[in-house]
Amino acid sequence: MNLISKRHSVLPGFGLAFGVSLFWLGLIVLLPFAALVYTAGGMSWADFVGTVTAERVVASIRLSFGAAAAASVINAVFGFLLAWVLVRYPFPGRRFVDALVDLPFALPTAVAGIALTTLYAPNGWIGRFLEPLGLKVAFTPLGIVVALVFIGLPFVVRTVQPVLEEMEQELEEAATCLGAGRWQIFRRVLFPAVLPALITGATMAFARATGEFGSVIFIAGNIPLVSEIAPLIIISKLDQYDQAGATAVAVVMLAISFLFLFAINALQWWAARRHGAGR
Repeated sequence: MNLISKRHSVLPGFGLAFGVSLFWLGLIVLLPFAALVYTAGGMSWADFVGTVTAERVVASIRLSFGAAAAASVINAVFGFLLAWVLVRYPFPGRRFVDALVDLPFALPTAVAGIALTTLYAPNGWIGRFLEPLGLKVAFTPLGIVVALVFIGLPFVVRTVQPVLEEMEQELEEAATCLGAGRWQIFRRVLFPAVLPALITGATMAFARATGEFGSVIFIAGNIPLVSEIAPLIIISKLDQYDQAGATAVAVVMLAISFLFLFAINALQWWAARRHGAGR
């Protein structure tokens, strides 16, 4: 009896694989975070508070997280629409468009920043037409949002697309036979099934956007209190050999990111549980 229980308790090699996984996770993820917190702990509380509450630091952190949140919402909407079109509608060049979605993954972030600046600068290809309308994109917070939308879109599309592909169309047909309209089918059948994946994709886009540097640094303009992002503050402090100050700002960003991700994961768990209960 004990032999049978032991045989079926875990998969062969589970202990070794689990131990190696924990060791690798600790080495790659937990150890750098611990070193970050330890370095910040070398500052006095007054110095730490004074560093992270400086006007430029607060403005840059607010801009980084605000722009990341705005970009993730935009990507959630248009990423879902793009994934829907790629899955549900055959059209000439669909494979090319599908491959084009991955371009921000392959393109170096600095190249993306230069390309976006070329497009949206006041004398750029698109910016020259927006300037007479009083709409300035480059060197403003709006330009930062545009850059973050560019680098975050693939996360949403590639997360939602497999869910739409595996969704059974018989459910939609059954709802249609029961007299449901298109909006009712979308709201009660399609959207609840896609919502957990949509939240996951938007979360990944948000996490990427909060620490983005290369694609933002050129189009932002880096104007203090206007378009200066938190990663630039960290780089600037390191250039001034202020490692403690850079670490303090990084710790605050880490804490805020953790709270955001915790809240989003709780929302994702709630959405998945609600969808499972509704079946």
